[in-house]
Amino acid sequence: MTTRDYLTIDDFDVDGKTVLVRVDLNTPMDTEGNILDDMRIKSHIPTIMDLEDAKVVLVAHQSRAGKKDFTTMFPHSQRMSQYLGKEVKYVDDIFGTYARSAISSMEKGDVILLENVRFYSEESIERPAKDHATTHMIRKLFPLIDIFLNDAFAVSHRSHLSIMGFTEILPTGAGRVMEKEISSLDRGIKGGARPCIFVLGGVKVDDSLKVAENVLTNGGADRVLVTGVVANVMLAAAGVDIGEVNLDFIESQGYTNQIEKGKQVLEKFEGKIGLPQDVAFNDGGKRVEVHVSELPDGNLPINDIGLETIVTFSEEIKNAKTVVLNGPAGLSEMEPFALGTHEIIKAAVNSEYSIAGGGHISAEVRNLGYEDKFSHLSTGGGACIDYLAGEVLPGIEALRAAATRYNLNR
Repeated sequence: MTTRDYLTIDDFDVDGKTVLVRVDLNTPMDTEGNILDDMRIKSHIPTIMDLEDAKVVLVAHQSRAGKKDFTTMFPHSQRMSQYLGKEVKYVDDIFGTYARSAISSMEKGDVILLENVRFYSEESIERPAKDHATTHMIRKLFPLIDIFLNDAFAVSHRSHLSIMGFTEILPTGAGRVMEKEISSLDRGIKGGARPCIFVLGGVKVDDSLKVAENVLTNGGADRVLVTGVVANVMLAAAGVDIGEVNLDFIESQGYTNQIEKGKQVLEKFEGKIGLPQDVAFNDGGKRVEVHVSELPDGNLPINDIGLETIVTFSEEIKNAKTVVLNGPAGLSEMEPFALGTHEIIKAAVNSEYSIAGGGHISAEVRNLGYEDKFSHLSTGGGACIDYLAGEVLPGIEALRAAATRYNLNR
């Protein structure tokens, strides 16, 4: 009897079956079409290797219409071939005659990658699974497919066609990336080893406050430490004069109303929110540290937490058993202001279980060479923070619905 409420590869006999896997291969690329960071491509290798006795059809996207890196999946197929040690055939079609012929002629062990699914305009329309199931793409492909696996956690906060459509009409489960994301993030938000500390930074203030409320309300976290722009908003909420330039930036991001929200959170969870004691100003590229009780009249941007806060937060993080990091502590792309982010990352690896959310914080973990020291690095930015905030992710809900439909506990 499983405790999961969704199916995985382990619930299916994939031997000789045609398995369509929605993966997320969306990668940074230069103007010449070269892949700059293949983390997401590598992440799906365990899923494909566990399907070595199947015929594997991969569906993925790269960027979106209007962007310079909105291009074909050919480079991705080449890079994936290198990691798998065998050919991943690139098919320059999504569901036309060429694609369907390529799928029909597959043999056991073959892997093909279809064209960028966002070349099909209906892919990005957000609507329920039952509506997606009636589209041309689904109707053309599903007779050729035995099993659908969603391994694209990073886009499962979108109710897009390739995430949702097949779940209505095919036996459906999660790939290894999806399975690991759900189990790892659940360990953070539902309470693993205690104490559990969340460190929330970056610029997504509204999402971060939702995460703080979610994990403190449900008891998943014992403390929430704030850094980055999130901290600036919370300092303002606590009555600290952070300066006009910082308030202007908060306004430019549409987060002025979050200052009042921050006041409510501080009041509701008194003693549970850790605020910076000092900050690092950017004075023409030079790092200038000041205690929050002695902020000058000058109007300089706050670009990092200060050294006193770094020491205090790091000690608290080191003493925690579970740590979840989401968002950088400062302007980490500028060397003088990467200190807070880097020291918090180094402190987090001392905990029994460490999670880094997607986006900038995971990138910094990899830049430091600490990838193997973390228990889990999320592949999803927006999807990760939505999940931590307790939001419903349509792609995961579709997996749960499919598990009921195809008898989870058979």
